[in-house]
Amino acid sequence: MAYDLEEQEQIDQLKAWWAKYGTFVLTVLVIVLGVVAAWRGLQWYQTHQATKARGYFEALEQATRQPGDDSVARVNAAMKTLRDEFSKTDYAARGALLAAAALMEKKDVAGARSQLDWLAQSSHPALVPVARLRIAGLLLDQKDYNAALEQLKDPPPSFEGMFADRRGDILLAQGNIAGAKESWKKAMDLLGSASPLVSIVKLKLESTGG
Repeated sequence: MAYDLEEQEQIDQLKAWWAKYGTFVLTVLVIVLGVVAAWRGLQWYQTHQATKARGYFEALEQATRQPGDDSVARVNAAMKTLRDEFSKTDYAARGALLAAAALMEKKDVAGARSQLDWLAQSSHPALVPVARLRIAGLLLDQKDYNAALEQLKDPPPSFEGMFADRRGDILLAQGNIAGAKESWKKAMDLLGSASPLVSIVKLKLESTGG
């Protein structure tokens, strides 16, 4: 096929450009396609992991509803899998709270503490303060007041009111009534009048003459 002079010149320019930049363009294209494939693979893997984790979480829920000592073994088995294989999923974090509550009902305090300790040190920032609050409650029941107070240091802003409330409980148990009142007053200010916890904190204050 014959080309006129202008068309031939354009073809020569294109060939020259491709000779200069073609390798670079192909390299970039391969990288982009690789990134897209990796992203899709990651999405599939995360969805696959979440689906499997949900199955173990549902098994955990069923185990918590079962009577007898056999349920403790089932709860621990389900949580071991969630913690070992699906620790980054929300199911593992929520499962730790559920398992801890169930184990407490079964009087397995050590087992409950183990689940809460794991969650408190996990990469689930939304539930870490919840775990710390519950650990502080366990330690309060065990009269380990100093360790309980340690759990309540440096709370995230959204949990400052609840941490102050629990700190007041611990200080009262220590016999520090003045400190408890101060902490509860701080809790009321931080929680705000709309919080359902305020009425409970107010009762605590009134019961100690606050």
